[in-house]
Amino acid sequence: MEATSSKAESTLQKSSLDVHAESNKRQYKSTSDTVILSADTESSQDGDSDEGTTPGMDDFSGLSPYEKKRLKNISENANFFASLQLSESAARLREMIKKRQPPESKRKKPKKKENGTGCRRSMRLLKVDPSGVSLPATPTQPILVADENPLLPPGPLEMTSENRDDNSELFKGFLQTWAEVSKTRSKNTEKALSSIKSYKANLNGMIISEDTVYKVTKGPIFSVALHPSEIRTLVAAGARSGQVGLWDLTHQPKEDGVYIFQPHSQPVSCLYFSPANPAHLLSLSYDGTLRCGDFSRAVFEEVYRDEGSSFSSFDFLAEDASTLIVGHWDGSMSLVDRRTPGTSCEKLINSSLSKIRTVHVHPVHRQYFITAGLRDIHIYDARCLKPSRSQPLISLTEHTKSIASAYFSPLTGNRVVTTCADCKLRIFDSSCISSKIPLLTTIRHNTITGRWLTRFQAVWDPKQEDCIIVGSMAHPRRVEIFHERGKWVHSFLGGECLASVCSINAMHPTRYILAGGNSSGRIHVFMN
Repeated sequence: MEATSSKAESTLQKSSLDVHAESNKRQYKSTSDTVILSADTESSQDGDSDEGTTPGMDDFSGLSPYEKKRLKNISENANFFASLQLSESAARLREMIKKRQPPESKRKKPKKKENGTGCRRSMRLLKVDPSGVSLPATPTQPILVADENPLLPPGPLEMTSENRDDNSELFKGFLQTWAEVSKTRSKNTEKALSSIKSYKANLNGMIISEDTVYKVTKGPIFSVALHPSEIRTLVAAGARSGQVGLWDLTHQPKEDGVYIFQPHSQPVSCLYFSPANPAHLLSLSYDGTLRCGDFSRAVFEEVYRDEGSSFSSFDFLAEDASTLIVGHWDGSMSLVDRRTPGTSCEKLINSSLSKIRTVHVHPVHRQYFITAGLRDIHIYDARCLKPSRSQPLISLTEHTKSIASAYFSPLTGNRVVTTCADCKLRIFDSSCISSKIPLLTTIRHNTITGRWLTRFQAVWDPKQEDCIIVGSMAHPRRVEIFHERGKWVHSFLGGECLASVCSINAMHPTRYILAGGNSSGRIHVFMN
């Protein structure tokens, strides 16, 4: 019975596959083989079949109902797979995929426009001049470029104007005016310290206008000085280029009142009118020279020269301006006596500072002077200076960053104001010069000027020694005045006339006139 069932089952499978093969021989060969394989596997499990005989389709009578149903399901499944036409669909999909495959992308280079405007190229690289003519070939031998700032020859230099004709009557009249005004002295009457209320009232009357702003030098201004004359307003400015500009504001038009000279080859770091003879303007430069401009003789005399050094600041040790103390950038100091012949110093002193930025003499006890170094401030006694390393009397070490300046108050010297890069202005009590000078006040003020602006230096008002003047980074641009106790006193605002930072400022010793210099060589003057 088992053999007969397996034979009939095999016969039914073959017959159904034959019918299917006739309708779709190519597409469904794998499906038929699967059915046959499964049938053969089942028959092999039931028993051995007769390989030599082929059962007919009529041999279903001996099958059980379960086997008949099973054969029927196999047949229906084969017909179902045949109706799906999977092979044809797969073939169509393969053809569609082949057609949709994009070709290898190749970036097309943009076509050059023959008549269009191309990208801009440097004429220097193309080796042509602005007119389109080819430049000559570069020589193989290197060309030695001369120093941009060569040292000026030693000895006196004539006052040769850089911006006007030296032989004109106007220039001669200009020098004569400066010489004659310097002969006029104001009475040395000691004035009592004004109250803050009256001081503020005078400051409020100071204004700036287009007529009191002018470009006096080429490049940033490093120093400013106001002539002590009470009848004319005369301003001197020292520039980074080594120029010294003189401006007579009383002269109109203002263009005719400005004369520029070149007594130095490097920045002019310090300017002072001589307290004994205001016709003398002393200028100190990085180039290692100290000169005295004499307006009566129209010459810049050489007072001190040291080509191996670079000078930073100086001040008068004697009231008659006969002796001076000069600070060097390398930390050394020089004692200069103008009465001795020659241009050398009397004594060269090595200090304990690695750098000296400012030097200032006590206004009453002139044997004392203060120096601002990189981080420390020292007070020395000029009578105890030695060529070897001199020890200071007092050292101020409260500063945490680079120091820009240190100055005694102008009338009594009882206060010291310092400017530091830690955005603080400090006021010290120097009324008693002992082993320690106490700190009185700390004023928060932005002193970060960056590399393109001259560093701020807070200075005292020579008329009001309890008030200091300092530039500001605030907007709108201004110059500010603070009291020694830290209170704000006044701000000089100029609107469109004051559109830049005035780093260096100077106040007239007797009149209410303020002159400020900026990084473009302009002088801004506030006056009442």
